[in-house]
Amino acid sequence: MTGLVELSVRVALVVLAGLIAAACLRRRSAALRHAVLASTLLAAPAVGPLGFVLPAVWVPIDAAPNAPRAGGVGQIVPDQHPSGIESATGTTPPPSLAWQAYVIALWATGTAVGLGLLLLAVVRLARLSARAEPVDGVWRRVVQEQSVACGLTRTVAVLRCSGASQLATWGALWPCVLIPPEASQWSEDRVRTVIGHELAHVVRHDWLIQLSAEIVCALWWWNPLVWVARRRLRIESELACDDAVLAAGVQARDYAAHLLAIARASPGRRQSIATAMPIAHSSTLERRIVAMLNPHLDRRRLARSSGLAVTFGVLAVLLPVTTLRGVQAVAQPLEVAVYDATGAVMPDVAISLAGQGRTVEMTTDAAGRFVLQGVEPGAYVLDARLPGFRPLRQDVTLRQDPDWDRAITLQVGDVRESINVTESRGQAGQAAATGPVAIRVGGNIRPPRKLHDVRPVFPPSMREAGREGVVPIEAIIDAQGHVSSVRVVSAQVHPDFSIAAVDAVRQWRFSPTLLNGTPVDVVMGVSVAFTLQ
Repeated sequence: MTGLVELSVRVALVVLAGLIAAACLRRRSAALRHAVLASTLLAAPAVGPLGFVLPAVWVPIDAAPNAPRAGGVGQIVPDQHPSGIESATGTTPPPSLAWQAYVIALWATGTAVGLGLLLLAVVRLARLSARAEPVDGVWRRVVQEQSVACGLTRTVAVLRCSGASQLATWGALWPCVLIPPEASQWSEDRVRTVIGHELAHVVRHDWLIQLSAEIVCALWWWNPLVWVARRRLRIESELACDDAVLAAGVQARDYAAHLLAIARASPGRRQSIATAMPIAHSSTLERRIVAMLNPHLDRRRLARSSGLAVTFGVLAVLLPVTTLRGVQAVAQPLEVAVYDATGAVMPDVAISLAGQGRTVEMTTDAAGRFVLQGVEPGAYVLDARLPGFRPLRQDVTLRQDPDWDRAITLQVGDVRESINVTESRGQAGQAAATGPVAIRVGGNIRPPRKLHDVRPVFPPSMREAGREGVVPIEAIIDAQGHVSSVRVVSAQVHPDFSIAAVDAVRQWRFSPTLLNGTPVDVVMGVSVAFTLQ
């Protein structure tokens, strides 16, 4: 849940930066403001994937400390669950998890509804286009002429649709211009004006950008900043296309008159969101007419240098925001529970915690737990040791509340055995072997005992060549006492020595290794030395 909150905050910061930048550029062209809004709104969801790649920058956040606990630094706090495992496997979740689950479910439901409505709108528009009829004559001729003039290589279809209330454009790879039935009676000047506006949308990929913005709104449907950015994006898109029409030589008064006439002829019913780019939407028409009649506005297209500046600007905001992580700035008690591989608690484990300029050493109590008061956020090294078990050394980062409550598991230590195979240089002899070297055993461990021993045989080829060698082997003794796995851990050994040593070790049999009375697997290190006398 904390990760979702941080992700939402970072998304909101990126979108807010885009809105502020667009407001600061109010005297610049609409194309530039549209590029800024589109880049920030569409780049905002990338803070999630980038957060797994970029290093984190932790930002202290004031928060109320946990409830005080009895005892000072180094005091052992008794375990409330003597078995050591009930607290981790209980069926009753903490109260905080219930409302977190409801929040996540509500978020997912809103996102599913938003994406579903968006999909239905696109499907409705596709079906509307499928039932429409292509338009030829002046419309087709004007589209071809202006496509060549603006360097558009994609084919744009003009479709007369009886269900269209406004002239609008949609589609990415195969864009379509939907016109209402009465558009067939328009003058060629109006057709040229309208097509100029719609082709500007196609050249700028406005429909695809707006559709992506709607998806972002569905993901963060509860964030008002995202909806404000989406609405501003649509407005700036229309203004930028108006600027393209005016730059092509259409007079502002004539253009405004055409838009007003189209708006009056439309029924006034609003288009479905994100399905098309209507030319005369009532919510933006007044502002657009005021803008096109203002001769002092900047109407330049987005230059390549400006596009690069926008890209670097968005990255300059996105990357630092992505690395931000919230961290509580208060010291809290660190609780650690230590278990073995069977889930039983581990008393008398020597624990050391190093970091922040100090090292603290403690020992777990009879319940396998310890608590260290006043541990500040930061990076530490936790070291746990108990005879008979593998030492554990773990990097610990304390940032969020759950980090101060930890559980670690110690694994059974390794068995060590050394074999010395001696051979006379003149004739083959019997191999001598030493007994197993006992592992360091804890109070709850019974080490394995060799029941069946097979001595390695000195390879005749190596004896004749006068060669010696040492074969380091790692073997696994399973819960039944069989050697289940054998591997040579060095590449600097002659294969004849390796084969002889491995063949012998595979045939060994042991009594099971018992941890708290339960048979477990154990790793055995074997060193087989082949020497000549």
